Amino acid sequence: MRAVIFANGELRDREAALAALRPDDWLIAANGGSRHCLSLGLTPALIVGDLDSLPPEDLQNWLSAGVEIRRHPRRKDQTDLELAMQHVFERAPEAILVLGGMGARWDHSLANLLLCFHPRLGEVPCIFIEGDQSIFAVRGKTRIDGAPGDLVSLIPVGGDAIGVTSSGLEYPLQDGRLPFGTSLGVSNVLVRPPATLEVRQGEVIAIVTRVASAGGAA
Repeated sequence: MRAVIFANGELRDREAALAALRPDDWLIAANGGSRHCLSLGLTPALIVGDLDSLPPEDLQNWLSAGVEIRRHPRRKDQTDLELAMQHVFERAPEAILVLGGMGARWDHSLANLLLCFHPRLGEVPCIFIEGDQSIFAVRGKTRIDGAPGDLVSLIPVGGDAIGVTSSGLEYPLQDGRLPFGTSLGVSNVLVRPPATLEVRQGEVIAIVTRVASAGGAA
């Protein structure tokens, strides 16, 4: 079972969001992320958060539809997305997808994105879907799916990524180093999918951009 969390950020591509879903996904809304469910014609199984972004009439409609509501205090130590993830951990999903996780507030966006490294995730992948991009954490060894020509950027976080080895990319790495605070790992190209990536020491954020809608800046 996959858990799909709708956060209260921007949902830039409705078609990409719907295409990412499976019929048996467990749908959760983090606070105002329920508005994305409404716009897509979806009913979440669970809404989590302090509900400050949820209009009272919407809350009543969700209650009438049998949606489970877990309300938290407004004064709290976690974002609504992290609270939703904590509830998801109770169900031990095979993967977590986050839609609408990024928005105009960079503090929320960056904090949300770094939840890909949440200690309770363990081996469970957490993937942010942002329009034509998929964003996820790499610790140890992982597989990178996509189509030939897709862009793959590897950005170290918290320090250098050491012992980085890849296959299936135009610019391969063999026991290499990605220095923290540099752009060395940006805009590699997927040539033989699926690619593989292994990081012996450190952590990396991988961003895969579909080539059909890719754009870039030097």
